Amino acid sequence: MYYCGVLLFAASLAPNVLGYGIPSNLQAFYNNHKTGKCNKAFAKGFTDGKGVSGFGYCGDAAGTIYLYGNGAGGKYADMDIDCDGANNKAGKCKNDPSGQGITAFQDTVKNYGIKDLDANIHPYVVFGNEGASPKFDPQSSSGMKPLSVMAIVCGGQMHYGIWGDTNGGTSTGEASIALADLCFPNEGLNADKGHDSHDVLYIGFTDSSAAPGKSGAKWTAKNAADFEASIKSLGDRLVAKL
Repeated sequence: MYYCGVLLFAASLAPNVLGYGIPSNLQAFYNNHKTGKCNKAFAKGFTDGKGVSGFGYCGDAAGTIYLYGNGAGGKYADMDIDCDGANNKAGKCKNDPSGQGITAFQDTVKNYGIKDLDANIHPYVVFGNEGASPKFDPQSSSGMKPLSVMAIVCGGQMHYGIWGDTNGGTSTGEASIALADLCFPNEGLNADKGHDSHDVLYIGFTDSSAAPGKSGAKWTAKNAADFEASIKSLGDRLVAKL
């Protein structure tokens, strides 16, 4: 299956720590949209991949697309683990039951000095669904650019990631193991064990400036913290507009 990149939220200011504090406007966004109601649904009828339905992509907040879940008690998404891309059997991806050796945007990211995104290094979000019904393409529907920065509220923190892949079915709430470890470092997550609680907010941005391009991110980073630090300033500018 294919997955999408995204923005992540954590709680510290140094690049080698696990996260950044949640700004007050983002916390208000999280609280206000947790009802599961969406007036401007781009697409709905998706699942969490484990039997819970009622998830969709919402555009109620101008310039954004976020995952909502009116079928999960008015909560958000979970975080299943995606290991697609380069080195898809390395590290915590060695037990991946369904991984593929390529991500949806390999043709673009291979021009950024790497073969493909590495789920063990790049904190990416799987965003959008293709190959089944219902389906949703964030780019054609609202102009969201592949490999753009996303914001994720998880584990009581804020993290930045990228839209790095798409799902080949109707499941939502998926992210690379690199992002999962940033969000939930003490849960022992791996390719076959995700975060099951529906409390993760994934926000994509439709502003064309959200895509860092070749020079706006450290694509050749050796770990997730360094990559996240390289997109923090862009992420901060996007979140400030919420």
